[in-house]
This record gives sequence, C-alpha cells and structure tokens, in this order.
Amino acid sequence: MESSVIGKSPEMDFGALLEESFSSMEQPERGDLLMGTILAIDEQGIIVDVKMKRDAVVPRTDLERLQGVTFKVGQEVPIIVVNPEDQDGNLVVSISQARQSEDWLRAEELMQSGEVIEAVVADANRGGVIVPFGNLRGFIPASHVADLPRGLSEDDRKDFMMNLVGKKIYIKVIEVNRKRRRLVLSQRDAQRGQRDQNKESLLENLQEGEVRRGVVSGLRDFGAFVDLGGADGLIHISELAWHRVKHPRELLTVGQELDVYILRLDQESKRIGLSLKRLQPNPWSLIDEMYHVGQLVEGTISRVAQFGAFISLEPGIEALLHTNQMGDPPPDDPTQVLREGDKLLMRIISIESHRQRLGLSLKDVTAEERARWTEEHGTVLAVIPPGTGKNAAAAVDYSQDQNVEVAG
Repeated sequence: MESSVIGKSPEMDFGALLEESFSSMEQPERGDLLMGTILAIDEQGIIVDVKMKRDAVVPRTDLERLQGVTFKVGQEVPIIVVNPEDQDGNLVVSISQARQSEDWLRAEELMQSGEVIEAVVADANRGGVIVPFGNLRGFIPASHVADLPRGLSEDDRKDFMMNLVGKKIYIKVIEVNRKRRRLVLSQRDAQRGQRDQNKESLLENLQEGEVRRGVVSGLRDFGAFVDLGGADGLIHISELAWHRVKHPRELLTVGQELDVYILRLDQESKRIGLSLKRLQPNPWSLIDEMYHVGQLVEGTISRVAQFGAFISLEPGIEALLHTNQMGDPPPDDPTQVLREGDKLLMRIISIESHRQRLGLSLKDVTAEERARWTEEHGTVLAVIPPGTGKNAAAAVDYSQDQNVEVAG
C-alpha cells in the first residue's frame, strides 16, 4: 500500500508543478509591457498571442484611439496590460498605451539630451499651445512661447498663439511626468538652443578683423545686438563711434542693415564682439592736421565731473576742460554751473595726439572773442561766472548777448 502511494505521488506532484508553472507565467500585472503577435482581427478588437496559456484582447475602443493606424494578422506589436483579468476572464491589453509608453521614453531621452526637434502646433488657448508628440499631446505654456509680446490682453495673447496653429516650430522637452500624464515643452528654450548651435557654427567660420553684414536685432543701454545670420554679436556702446554715445538708439534702429567689424571671438563663452567705429578712421590720427595750440574751438559738454568737463569736438574728439581752466578763481563745483549739452567757446592749450589727449581753457577766452564768435557763428554760448560754484549757479548766462558780464 505504501508502494502504491509512492508510485502515484510523483505523477500527481509533477502535474501540479506544471500547472503551477503555467499559472505563474500567466500572472502579468497591470502596467507590464509585453510583445505579442496578432492572431485575429474582428469588429470587437484584436486577439494577441503573448505566449501564455491565455491570449490577450485589445478592445475596439483602444484601436479607435489609434486613428489611421492599420494592423494585420501575424504582425508583432507592443502591448501594455490594462487588466490582468476582467469579469469574463480575459487578459485585457492596450496597444495605444504601449505606443504612448514608447513616446514617454523618447520624451525622457530628449529631455536628458536637450535635443531640439521640429513639431507642428495643433491647437492653442490663452494658456499656451498644444503640440502632438507621437501618441501624446505636449503643452507649451505661454511663458515658453517664443517672441510673445509682453503686456497683451488675454484676447490678443490668444490670437497671437492661435496664429501658430498649423505652423512648424522648434521645441525642447523640459518636463516629463508619466503619472500625471504631463509633458511640457518649450519653444523659447528651443529657439535659444537653436541659436546656440548656429552661434557655434558661425564662430567656426568667423575671423577677427573681417567685416560682415548684419541686421540690428536689439538695443540695450550697454550696446546693440546684431544678427549675423542666425546668431547675435554685440557692439558695446564704446565701440559704436569714436565720440561718446549715451544710448545706441542715437545711431541705430532695430531692423537696420549694416556692416560690422569682427572685433573679438570668444570660443569658450561663445561670444562675438563687434565694432562700428573700427570701420571709420580714428579722428585722433587727424588731430595734428585739424587743431593747433592757441586755436579757438567751439565744443559741447558731454559730461561734467568734479575735476572738470568733457567736451565733444568735431570729428568725434573728446577733450578735457579742467576745473582750473574754467575761471579765475575756478568754481568750487563744476556740476553746479555747467550742464550737458551746453556749448562753450574755449582755447586749445595742449595737444598730445599719441595719448589721445587735448586740453582746453575757458578762462583764456576773452569777452570780446566770445562776442565776435557769437556774431560770426550765431551760436548761443554758455558763460561760467567768477566766484564759487554755490553762488555762481544761478548766475550762469545762457542768453545770446555775450557782451554782458556776470557779476560774481
């Protein structure tokens, strides 16, 4: 009896183990990604062989999400388990979610690499624009839409973004969150990335000292940006002209075409330094031909400091009128008696062309010389009265009658 039990038990155990192994193989979990082969296609959906005891079922509703996609028997497809066992005992899977999973993976790779890709805008609203990304829908917030003007009303902002629908744009993936099904894109960062790539290419082809044609793309207090063909270079305000410039708008306008001199190339920081004044002759090279010591010159005050005033002379020469040369006695505070833009008649007292220095004197000009100059040239000249800056501030004469002496 004992032998009969022993004889039957191994067979029973083997069958149970085989059944258990099949059962363990057929316990996929929700979210598992599998590969299967299409066995049949009908109105209810698709039957997929997943090499388990049970075949998987792709519902018709899942196929409807894949608009325009066709399948055939024998085709291998990726699937994701949606329900390990429904009320009818079916293993329910999804092809559309599997394809989305591939898109999520690709989106994560693009976010890590920072690669810029091209896409077409499908829709827009006040908050931003919607861009298809494979089987997903990515969103570009308004703050990441390139060239969106500031200060627009909600309706105008929506109209601006609606105009992007159907257009190809460059995008960059900046956020991927599968659980929240959140895919955030940026056109602004992509544009910046694209320009960085263009700048790298441009830097390889540029050479210091050459002249290139460009378009003014922006004006700032510190200088002007010039588009050289997909990448910007900067003309610092000190390189706009040989004379002092308060703001680039005095010389340039956005959209203006012009030739620029390639001044500096910084491969490490990817910066392109440009110059306008280097395309013009340095006026200091002509100074000895144009001026001589003792000559009377008319100039305009460009800046006033405690130690004196900087005077703009033609053509683009900036000379110094030291406080000691303003009067006898000199004013205590030149900023109290002189204003930027005032015109003065002065005498040249020193020229150092090699050091780009020219010294002027106001006190060496007589009242008769000022009167004669005014009569001949019709210029309204400012006069610094004698005495201290405090008391003289109100006594500056800006009238055209330069023969009137101002009391100290």
